[in-house]
Amino acid sequence: MKKNGTIEQIRRYPSPNAEVRLDEIIYWSNGLRVKGLLARPKKEGRYEALLYLRGGLQFIGMVRPARITQFAAQGFVVFAPYYRGNRGGEGRDEFAGDDRYDAVYAVDVLKHFSEVQKVHIFGFSRGGLMALWTAILRDDIASLVTWAGVSDATDTYWQRVDMRRGLKRIIGGTPNKVPERYNERTPLYQLTKLQTPVLIIHGTEDQHVQPAHAYKLEHYLRNNNQSVETWYANGLKHHYPPQLNRQTVKQLCVWMKQQLF
Repeated sequence: MKKNGTIEQIRRYPSPNAEVRLDEIIYWSNGLRVKGLLARPKKEGRYEALLYLRGGLQFIGMVRPARITQFAAQGFVVFAPYYRGNRGGEGRDEFAGDDRYDAVYAVDVLKHFSEVQKVHIFGFSRGGLMALWTAILRDDIASLVTWAGVSDATDTYWQRVDMRRGLKRIIGGTPNKVPERYNERTPLYQLTKLQTPVLIIHGTEDQHVQPAHAYKLEHYLRNNNQSVETWYANGLKHHYPPQLNRQTVKQLCVWMKQQLF
């Protein structure tokens, strides 16, 4: 078994942006070969590092090249793991179970391509769980942004009727029968170990990940006297309109870089 975070293979990947290079990477996580997509500006320079943690489950919500090149164009080297069991990766997606370590060790992959000491984390939707766990389990995170992010696995089960069958199968039961398995996936109870500033972005009309996830995360962080900023968008849903989405990406990238000073 190779060391966690070790790169097994790098393969050039088609990029939708002529100024950004894409590579698909196979790396090791808990004895499994896991895949992810790396985006980096072609122009020479010293860039900040960003771990992009996708939403969805299994093939739903898969990493999109256009999305991570959007972040790379803002001056970041970006790595986005697919999570285990996806696109030919070994193991199985566990919805922030042991697959959280695919994100944890992805930080080591990212550092192969950037000379920074600390990396930024961005998590969207289910990626919010992954982002929080990564920041809890590592001490080299510069900032964390969770956009429409999940913070409570139990709430997700009850709120998303359409996901219940999948979550029951993956986790091994309902929150009524195996509450400890849902609690183990919920980072709220370990937030005192998080040492990085957090930005919460959420639309107030989000029906995929209800804003209660954001409010609960903010409440826990403020109760712990931890650094948190919120950008709540009245009337917006899970996915922002394209122009506002691009504008928000630029603004959050500026916010992340400001946390270094």
